Amino acid sequence: MIQLPASYEEYLVGKDPSFVDMVRPVLLQSAADRLHGVRVLFVPRGHQAHLDDTIPYGTIVEDID
Repeated sequence: MIQLPASYEEYLVGKDPSFVDMVRPVLLQSAADRLHGVRVLFVPRGHQAHLDDTIPYGTIVEDID
């Protein structure tokens, strides 16, 4: 089982369960490869999350699209 880094676990604390369900697969993917961080985009109809090779592993950056 893949262990999320503490920074990812801390990011999820207090978040809405539907948001956590959306972002967790990307956090797990990041934790599996340990190469890239995660960018979470706030878009007009919700949220999107993806790996970003410009962000160091263990870091989450929120951004507005």
